Amino acid sequence: MNNRIGFDNEKYLDEQTTAILERVKLFNNKLYLEFGGKLLFDYHAARVLPGFDPNVKMRLLQKLKDSVEILICIYSGDIERKKIRADFGITYDADAFKLIDDLRGWDLPIRGVVITRFEDQVAAKIFKNKLERRNIEVFTHQYTRGYPTDVELIISEEGYGANEYIPTKKPLVVVTGPGPGSGKLATCLSQMYHDHKHGINVGYAKFETFPIWDLPLKHPVNIAYEAATADLGDFNLIDSFHLDAYNIPAVNYNRDVEVFPVLRRILERLTEKESIYKSPTDMGVNRASSGILDDAVVQDAAIQEVIRRYYRYSCEYAMGFLDKSATERVKLIMEELMVTPESRRVVSPAKEAAEEAIKKKKGNKGIYCGAAIELADGTTIKGSNSPLLHAASSLVLHAVKHLAKIPDKIPLLQDNIIESVRNLKNDVLQSKSVSLNLEETLISLSISAATNPAAELALKKLPELRGTEAHLTHIPTPGDEAGLRKLGINLTSEPHFSSRELFTD
Repeated sequence: MNNRIGFDNEKYLDEQTTAILERVKLFNNKLYLEFGGKLLFDYHAARVLPGFDPNVKMRLLQKLKDSVEILICIYSGDIERKKIRADFGITYDADAFKLIDDLRGWDLPIRGVVITRFEDQVAAKIFKNKLERRNIEVFTHQYTRGYPTDVELIISEEGYGANEYIPTKKPLVVVTGPGPGSGKLATCLSQMYHDHKHGINVGYAKFETFPIWDLPLKHPVNIAYEAATADLGDFNLIDSFHLDAYNIPAVNYNRDVEVFPVLRRILERLTEKESIYKSPTDMGVNRASSGILDDAVVQDAAIQEVIRRYYRYSCEYAMGFLDKSATERVKLIMEELMVTPESRRVVSPAKEAAEEAIKKKKGNKGIYCGAAIELADGTTIKGSNSPLLHAASSLVLHAVKHLAKIPDKIPLLQDNIIESVRNLKNDVLQSKSVSLNLEETLISLSISAATNPAAELALKKLPELRGTEAHLTHIPTPGDEAGLRKLGINLTSEPHFSSRELFTD
C-alpha cells in the first residue's frame, strides 16, 4: 500500500479561496457558484489525490461563511426511483437530509432546498413535506420549457420565470446537490433571471475539481474522472473554445463543451451584456493542480481508482442497476492504461483465500468466499467465510489481530457471545443465515472487549484500517458492505453473489 502524500490541502485551500473571492468581486459582489462533485466527503478526490481532505471544500466555505448561503438541489426523478449514493449506500433524498445535518454541524447557513423538474411525484411530495415540517424551506422548479435550444422561451416568464424565486442576501450563493443531474445549473440560471427582474446584477461560476483543466488530457487523474462518470457517458476532451481564444490547451468534459454556446447566449441575455467567458473552462474555478505535490503518487492512485470503478460497475451490472456499457467503457480505459483487474494488489490474494478455503473444506456444500486486505505497512492479510463468520468478518478480525500482534491461537470472540447472536438470528429473527456479518462481528467484538483483554486490544486497532484496500471474491451482503464502509476501507469485489438466495439480510 502506498502511503506517500501527493496533495497539499493548505496550498490548494489558499489558491482556491483567493480565486473564488476574485470571481465574486468580478460580478459586483453577487455570484451563484455551482458546486460540481461532492461538497462533503469527496472520497473520489481523496482516492486519486492521496492527502486530499475529503472535506476541504467545507473548510473553504467555513472561511467564507459570513459571505455565503447554500441552496441544495435534488432532482425529483432521483427521489422517485430511490437512486443510491454509493459512498454511503443511502438514497439521494437521505443524502440530502445528511447534507443538511452536516452543513449545520459546520455552522454553515442553508437557504433552502430546491426540488428540480418537479412533477408532483408522490415520493418527491413526501420528501418536501418531511423538510417543511422540520422548518426547512423548500422550493419547486419545473422542467425549463425550451431548454436547451429555444433561448427566447427559456428567458421568459414561461421558462425560468415559471420557477419560484428564492430571495438571497449574501454575496456568494453556493448551489450544490447530492449528485450529477440534480439541476444545479438550471437553478443558478433561474435565480439570475429573477434577480435581473428585481434589478440585481449577478454572475455565475462553477466550482470544479475534475477534470483538472491544466493537467494533460491523458493524465491518469483525468482518466480516472472519465472512469467515474462512465455510467453517464461522459468523456474528457480539449476545450476547443479555450484553445481558440487563448491558444492554450485546457481539459474539460463533453457536456460542458457541448452546452457552452447555448449557455453563453443565455448568460448574455440574462445580464444584457457580452459574457466575460470565452470558454467553458473560463467558467470554472479550479486550482486543484496547485495542490499536487508528487505527480507520480497521484498517477498511481488514479490508476488504482480506474480499477476500482471497473469492479464497481461490474457489480452494479450483476445487480441489475446498469447495462454493460459502463463496464465495457472502463475496460477500454484500463487497456489504454495497460493495466488489468489483477493490477489491484489485493485481488489475487483474495482469490487465493477462496481457493484455500475450498481445498480445506472439500466435500462440504456452499459457496466459499475469499477476502484480502493490504494494510498500511504493506502486509497482506487474507480471510474466508465459515459457518461462524462471513469472509469480511474473518478478514477484519485477522487484520486487527496482526496489528495488535495477537497470536492466531488466541480467540477474540467468546463462544457464548457468538452462540447468543446466532440463536438470536435463528430463533428470534428467523434469519436464513446464522453466520455473523461484519456489523454483527464488530458488535460482538465490542462486547467481548469488556471481559477479554485481547479483544479490547484488537478493538483499539480498528481505526488503523481506515484508508486501506480490500477485495472480496463475492458481492458483500448489506451488513458486510456497511461495516467496511464505516471502517473507511476501500472495497472492491468480484461480480459474484455469495449465496444462491435472491434475498440476503
